[in-house]
Amino acid sequence: MVKAVLDFSGSRVLVTGGTAGIGRGIADAFLERGARVIVCGRKDPGDMPTKGGRKLEFRKCDVREASECNALVSGIARDHGGLDVLVNNAGGSPEVDSATCSPTLIEKVIQLNLTAAFFMSQAAYAVMKDQPEGGSIINISSVSAVRSSPRTAAYGAAKAGLLNLTESLAMEWGPQGIRVNALIVGLVATGNSLEHYGGVEGVKRVGAMLPLQRMGTPQDVADGCLYLASPLSAYVSGAKIEVHGGGEKPVFVDVAKIARDDGTSGRAARLDANPRAAYHRPSHSGESHK
Repeated sequence: MVKAVLDFSGSRVLVTGGTAGIGRGIADAFLERGARVIVCGRKDPGDMPTKGGRKLEFRKCDVREASECNALVSGIARDHGGLDVLVNNAGGSPEVDSATCSPTLIEKVIQLNLTAAFFMSQAAYAVMKDQPEGGSIINISSVSAVRSSPRTAAYGAAKAGLLNLTESLAMEWGPQGIRVNALIVGLVATGNSLEHYGGVEGVKRVGAMLPLQRMGTPQDVADGCLYLASPLSAYVSGAKIEVHGGGEKPVFVDVAKIARDDGTSGRAARLDANPRAAYHRPSHSGESHK
């Protein structure tokens, strides 16, 4: 097996929502490879890990507020001399009934999953545009952006908007040497997802439904970020890379198989009435980990 070794020594990396879950996995991956890594959030997580004499640096910031994003990035540039990589990872949403959820909730979900990334990218641009090497902005989107997202409709819409934002900023900011890309993340197993999917066995069952026979890990997403931040992707901008193990199987595939194997019209009729009985998909894809 070929193992890629990427060296980010001297690089300055900011990961929003980097104190837990996927964000923490991304932050740790850059830290292990020599980068100076800053994570941000609204609450101080306490003591942060140290690797190779370097420690994850936490700075408080509500990414939904443009003024706080500007203050965070300008402070990093002042203290560390610039910013090379921004990973817009902060996001998530509760499950709600789309017909009755409050306007306030809708606004907050869109702010966290779309507007915040725009604010933070603007702040990063102000620093990166004057750097000889430009910079790399990586947006963490979701499969909810490219298929229906029942009970998390605002989330899916915001993540779809994030993909358009990625392409638009890549087009606008390319001349300044700033690359903007996105990862479309699928089902990922984290500490939070164990409870969501019914424990270790539940995670295994869900993973068995995916083409690669497992759920993703924070490291899988981190590896995508490492690639997009490295010279290996020097000519990659405006890209939307799927990190979902091959994607979720369409319901009709298992419905048809069960109907064929069963060979009875009665079973087929029951599946017609309740096709989800043939294939149970977790209601919130990949983002319960954030």
